[in-house]
Amino acid sequence: MEKLQLKIPVILPQVPNEKDSCVERLIQKLQAKEGIEKVHIADANGDDVPQLCFHYDPDIISIDRIQSLAESTGAEITEKYGHLLIEVKGIRHTRQARSIEKSLLTINGVLEVSVSGSGMVRVEFDKGITGFGAIKKKIEKQGLTIIEPSVDTETYLQKMEVSNGEEKSEDTQDKEENQHVGESEDHVHKDGEEHNHKEGESEAHAHGGIFGKNTELIFAIICGTLLGIGFGLSYVESIPDWVSLSLYVGAYFFGGYFTAKEAIQTVAKGGFEIDFLMLVAAIGAAALGEWAEGALLLFLFSLGHALEHYAMEKARKSIAALADLAPKTALLKKDGKTEEVGIEKLSIGDIIVVKPNSKISADGVVVNGKSSVNQAPITGESVPVDKIPVEDTSRDYSADDDIKDENRVFAGTINGNNTLEIKVIKEAKDSTLSRLVKLVNEAQTQKSPTQLLTDKFEKYFVPSVLILVGILLFAFLVIDEPFSASFYRAMAVLVAASPCALAISTPSAVLSGVARAARGGVLIKGGRPLEDLGVITALAFDKTGTLTEGKPKLTDVVPLGDIEENELLKIAVAVENLSDHPLAKAVVRDGKERLKGTDINDASDLEAVLGKGIKASLGKDKIYIGNLDLYEDLDEAKPSEEISNKVKELESDGNTTMLIRRNKEYIGIIALMDTPREAAKETLKKLKEIGIKRMIMLTGDNQKVADAVAKEIGLTDAWGSLLPEEKVDAIKELKEKESKVAMVGDGVNDAPAMANSTVGIAMGAAGSDVALETADVALMADKLETLPFAIGLSRKAKAIIKQNLWVSLGVVALLIPATILSWANIGIAVAFHEGSTLVVVANALRLLAYKKD
Repeated sequence: MEKLQLKIPVILPQVPNEKDSCVERLIQKLQAKEGIEKVHIADANGDDVPQLCFHYDPDIISIDRIQSLAESTGAEITEKYGHLLIEVKGIRHTRQARSIEKSLLTINGVLEVSVSGSGMVRVEFDKGITGFGAIKKKIEKQGLTIIEPSVDTETYLQKMEVSNGEEKSEDTQDKEENQHVGESEDHVHKDGEEHNHKEGESEAHAHGGIFGKNTELIFAIICGTLLGIGFGLSYVESIPDWVSLSLYVGAYFFGGYFTAKEAIQTVAKGGFEIDFLMLVAAIGAAALGEWAEGALLLFLFSLGHALEHYAMEKARKSIAALADLAPKTALLKKDGKTEEVGIEKLSIGDIIVVKPNSKISADGVVVNGKSSVNQAPITGESVPVDKIPVEDTSRDYSADDDIKDENRVFAGTINGNNTLEIKVIKEAKDSTLSRLVKLVNEAQTQKSPTQLLTDKFEKYFVPSVLILVGILLFAFLVIDEPFSASFYRAMAVLVAASPCALAISTPSAVLSGVARAARGGVLIKGGRPLEDLGVITALAFDKTGTLTEGKPKLTDVVPLGDIEENELLKIAVAVENLSDHPLAKAVVRDGKERLKGTDINDASDLEAVLGKGIKASLGKDKIYIGNLDLYEDLDEAKPSEEISNKVKELESDGNTTMLIRRNKEYIGIIALMDTPREAAKETLKKLKEIGIKRMIMLTGDNQKVADAVAKEIGLTDAWGSLLPEEKVDAIKELKEKESKVAMVGDGVNDAPAMANSTVGIAMGAAGSDVALETADVALMADKLETLPFAIGLSRKAKAIIKQNLWVSLGVVALLIPATILSWANIGIAVAFHEGSTLVVVANALRLLAYKKD
């Protein structure tokens, strides 16, 4: 396993030096993340800024992810490393993506590269050594076209332009390339017409051009047609053999065109790919007079490639559809007039008008109008959400993470039947939709454990096959057979052993799984969390805001003596109305709801007793509301044992209780509780049905409260009175017992525990930037019920990956001995080999149609 070492300059605000305990805490949090082996302070080298040295595995975690994690824990990363996410055209299959990776890694200063078969290229590089110019040049040398840089790339290029290309480099070539970064930006962004023209040319170049982007598939069909006609005519005695032969030659041309082109390009660069081996096998078959078998090989191989390209394109389009959700223009309201502007011109604080049944152009808060909004494109919610204006329309909400769902709207969601006026709280490039698209695109480039394993397997398998083929070529020297028989057998083995299906089996399933999840309002950041989520056996939940509503509700009103329930409530609401304590607000809110418009008198003379309760005057009466401790030191009129027992009984069920006294008489008890979410019980039941063995709640609340909530919603365990660092220890303990544990939280307070778990799952990520960045899996809506869908999809993806591996490896394992022993000829080997490629591609695409339960 390749390990890299990386020094990142880190600034911790208000931290005097690297010996501060905050630095130690930061290191502990970062080391918990899978893929980071060790974090320590680098040796001093005269820098003013402390340098953190990371020892990490680039196959598991990227530099950009390390920087995000460090920033989420309070650090500021200096601008030393660049991160580009670029979409390109011209990648036909996964093996080509791998050779592009190798090529880009040869650029001086490039630290990490990951290329997906769907056309996403992720590059991490040292800004002091290289830049976009050098990377772009190398990409174009591979015969690819940059479609459109991501927001990150664009921002980076703008910074580069401002600095006038002052980056330093270690060699002249990189210096020259960096001097043209400004030109690169112009070429990519500003020359719209010229760019589109060139893009068309490149596409034509990549796919043959005659029939547009479907040229490869059409060529494969023509090849198959010519082969079929030629094969049929070969059985008609009156037709000369040269007719069939000429049709086979035509089939060779159409079936071998792209294979030969790619093979020549690869060999010219000093590479060696399966395409070349297939070409050799086809030429070998022709040399032996087996034209029909060679044409069959090229037909199925080209058809497999064309369908592989189609499968990747289909999954890519499913993801790309996310980017098309947001409208390109908005109706900006200024000085009482509205004008249509491009969304990139919107600034924070602008007011936009959204007409009925049209898409919302920016993230913002409603300042005027009431409507229902279809949020399915972002959060996956099937029911439209009612929206109302914020109370303070003049306030700046751009830095708030806790805006109410009824006030907040997202770009790309669809307005209902009424007009809304919305205050913009995020620029277009920072909107939830933009970040979602970026993270999903990045997820395509993150390889899964199975893919890393198959890549490693291929690395040793292909040379072994070539050695075996070399040995079989000289079999005629050992056994009594002509060279032509040995050559034919060697070619058959070559075809049988080519791991085409293996190469596409995992990435196609991962891409389809990530695309389907995004459509369902779940962001899965790559192949690793997709696979891991499918095998977890235990789920740990934060309590407040995850399993519960996150706000106390009035649960019980218990009158004592002759007083009626409504009268008791009126007294409680009147007094609590004077307080701004969260529990008091809950009593007032829920009390008024129960009393429904009943007149409530005003109380006066509020006096708070810290941690115990309050006193106030209501008319001529003195009212006391608080816990049992309030009455301990008050006077001689203590509550009876019966009343005390009733209070303790309510508390044992997880309630926070308030005992109410009027003058000297105890008149009632009210109880409040952070109540479980409505969907919690049903969701946990579904999770149990799909095989999650343990569901544990981790909370800072006392054990009694934890037990009460756990009993009500059906958890297997509840661990209360935990500090944040104790939650981390709890996760570590769970991992030892269950091996695979997911932590579900809001992504803010629970970040350390989530980092220590196998998979960190954030709730309500659409409203929280921190949750969106730090989690491995983000449930965009603040809805627990999407969790079974995410786990079910991951299990389906894991099962499909396993099936694909069995098919691809099983076919190779059967065909190699069969061709060595001459039980199967090239025709049979081709049919099984290419047939298996088609099977794994079709199997992976099933994930796009995965249904929510």
